[in-house]
Amino acid sequence: MKIKSIALLTSLAITSSLVEAQDAKPFTLDGELGFIFTSGNTETTSANAALNAKQELASWSNEYVAKGLYKKDEVDGVETTSAQKLFASAQGNYKLENPNHRLFVFASYEDDRFSSFEYQGTLAGGWNHSVWKDERSEFDYSIGPGYAFAETIDGEDADGLLVRGAFNYRYTISDNAKFTQKFSTEVGEDNTKSRSESAITAKLAGGLSMKVSLKFDHNSEAAEGRENLDTETSVNLVYTFF
Repeated sequence: MKIKSIALLTSLAITSSLVEAQDAKPFTLDGELGFIFTSGNTETTSANAALNAKQELASWSNEYVAKGLYKKDEVDGVETTSAQKLFASAQGNYKLENPNHRLFVFASYEDDRFSSFEYQGTLAGGWNHSVWKDERSEFDYSIGPGYAFAETIDGEDADGLLVRGAFNYRYTISDNAKFTQKFSTEVGEDNTKSRSESAITAKLAGGLSMKVSLKFDHNSEAAEGRENLDTETSVNLVYTFF
């Protein structure tokens, strides 16, 4: 398991190194953070954080994501962890003669303590198309074959071929608000994994914004006593560094 994990993380670094020698164009980086504290019969502490980066190069368009979620409950003085998830991904899109037509390379790794898997990773490549992009809205999609690296909580390998499809959509509601929709699905031999995030982000002041989001994380195969679907509703503060 550790060897596969290292290989997947190395592939993320390779995706980044492919573009180091090129002259950089606009680069954006934002971080988001949210906390929930409750008290009474049940004391709850919940935190989630994320980093999102995009980079436009002469020949590449790249996106990097890192996310974390943690939740702890305390009942009658007994503490239990009820959510603990880490996720990282990177996608590099190589621009063809028409820069809206690209070839993509994607890698991801997830460690979710309370899912049916010890870990899940993906390597994929294929076709990416920026259908349109203007000040009002933008839409792009990716589709291509890949390979899943996974181990179930029972210790069984769940590796296998897959087909990955994904799209990203943005709509500018006003000068200070936007709606975004992200969706991906990975159809494999033993499991189909899908993710969705719908969000509205509103600017507060300067680089500070507030984001309200609804996330779904679904696996078609689940171990006994585990759910197929995880949902997360959050209100986070987002800061755009540049």
